[in-house]
Amino acid sequence: MDKGAILDDLIAMTRVNELLGRKEEKTKPYHIVLWVLAVIGAVAAVAGIAYLVYRYLSPAYEEDFYDFDDDFDDFEDDLEEMKEDIKEIKEGIKDNSDEAQGAD
Repeated sequence: MDKGAILDDLIAMTRVNELLGRKEEKTKPYHIVLWVLAVIGAVAAVAGIAYLVYRYLSPAYEEDFYDFDDDFDDFEDDLEEMKEDIKEIKEGIKDNSDEAQGAD
């Protein structure tokens, strides 16, 4: 083998390595961003799955919550009863006042 050919091959390999090294350096920031986004995505996926499992397994105490509209219905029923009681009281007062006037 010729020493010049070996030297030329060595220089050519060095140039190829320099070119490859430069390409790796250029793509290196992209790889870092890609890895950071992948880790964030994985953490978000695990958190989302954990939340869904929690919501699925936790009991929903619906029987503890009362129907909001029922309160208004009860109030209306109570209001009607109170109106009837007031009418009865007024009639009783009127009857008593009539009796008291008749006794005089």
